[in-house]
Amino acid sequence: QLLLNSCRRCSSGILPNERIRNIGISAHIDSGKTTLTERILFYTGRIAQMHEVKGKDGVGAVMDSMELERQRGITIQSAATYTMWKDTNINIIDTPGHVDFTIEVERSLRVLDGAVLVLCAVGGVQCQTITVNRQMKRYGVPFLTFINKLDRLGSSPTRAVQQLRSKLKHSAAFVQIPIGLEGNFKGVIDLIEEKAIYFDGALGQTLRYDEIPAEFRAEAAERRRELIECVANLDDQLGELFLEEKIPTAAELKLAIRRATLKKSFTPVLVGSALKNKGVQPLLDAVLEYLPNPSEVENYAILNQGDSEDKSKFLLNSARDNSQPFIGLAFKLEAGRFGQLTYIRVYQGMLKKSDYIYNTRTGKRVRVQRLVRMHSDNMEDVNEVYAGDICALFGIDCASGDTFTDKTSTDISMESIHIPDPVISVAMKPSNKNDFDKFSKGLNRFTREDPTFRIHFDDESKETIVSGMGELHLEIYAQRMEREYGCPCTMGKPKVAFRENISAPV
Repeated sequence: QLLLNSCRRCSSGILPNERIRNIGISAHIDSGKTTLTERILFYTGRIAQMHEVKGKDGVGAVMDSMELERQRGITIQSAATYTMWKDTNINIIDTPGHVDFTIEVERSLRVLDGAVLVLCAVGGVQCQTITVNRQMKRYGVPFLTFINKLDRLGSSPTRAVQQLRSKLKHSAAFVQIPIGLEGNFKGVIDLIEEKAIYFDGALGQTLRYDEIPAEFRAEAAERRRELIECVANLDDQLGELFLEEKIPTAAELKLAIRRATLKKSFTPVLVGSALKNKGVQPLLDAVLEYLPNPSEVENYAILNQGDSEDKSKFLLNSARDNSQPFIGLAFKLEAGRFGQLTYIRVYQGMLKKSDYIYNTRTGKRVRVQRLVRMHSDNMEDVNEVYAGDICALFGIDCASGDTFTDKTSTDISMESIHIPDPVISVAMKPSNKNDFDKFSKGLNRFTREDPTFRIHFDDESKETIVSGMGELHLEIYAQRMEREYGCPCTMGKPKVAFRENISAPV
């Protein structure tokens, strides 16, 4: 209850920008993103019990709220939540790993200030890691790397960091190293504070700090030297200390890492095992220490000059008050129990319940009837939100990527979300001919929610052709059509329309 009250307090604008973080958790398939988010929510007191992915205990992870997600053990839709850690409000978006749901990662990274890139200690940098990295670069998102699954057979964090450098071309260095690997993984060594951290208690909730074990001292000293060298090459202030052959203090090193991370020239590497409840609390500390708050990220809006093609950008003010006009971006739509739910990131000004706002694309005026903050599929009503907050509105007719303001002016827009082109098309039809109404209703909703899911009707073959990012993508929509609309569908290859041409006189 105390946590909920403190979150309510931060949603009413009492918390300054310095105590807010907006982060996403992204990675390749099965790297442990949802398990890590579950641990974060448990250790911050947001949930009372931890549950496993795939719903092995009959419950399933909090962030996988869809029945299909719990059955398959995968994340299909990005899910938003918020929590408090050391008096700082952290808004978290857990994203899918499959390339089929890449739009979910795309639109999440568009509105976030920082991210945690999760790598599997066995798999290292994999194909979808490269895609996620490309998306982070596109939106200029600084990130930390968390090497997960150190308890797995064949885990090698050193190999994962080498791949970060060679495949993704990042300047990366350990800020922690593991105490043992695989079955012998006991804890982590903090290279900055030069302490060993153990995670005691049945659920790893008690942190115990100790001296570095004798057998790891040489490696810890070598890795610390490597970290200082790497950051000194990228940060002038630490570089000067390095050239003067002075040993930086822990505070100086942390500030240098923060500056280099915010410039997107360095990525700190942390280690742990979310499933074994090790390394999560130091990761949360690193999120506060190294990732930016909303005032440290420059967000721009585009000012369209009348009918001309001249466009000028202007910097948005991230002050958490109502001195500036409200500007927000709708980045995700979802059909909720009470109608369409629109997720909005507030970039400037403040938004109150019952306010009128304008969609700059359509010029329509809409009233904010209900304003909520999301915790997976649960909602908590709030009265107002400020710049830097992520919230959701009900009953607003809009498209993904629309900009909202509190002025009638329609010449302001935020930079839109990159939408990849579909790569596969199949013919889809309802199994029962009487279900065409349900079928069209479902398709209409899915295309509004997901810009990468597209439909067109082939006049020649009289077939409905659906296009998406992969077989799994389309298969999930066929299953959702049956579950949510009671309309089983059949999918097959689109028919080819053959034509005859007159090639020679008879």
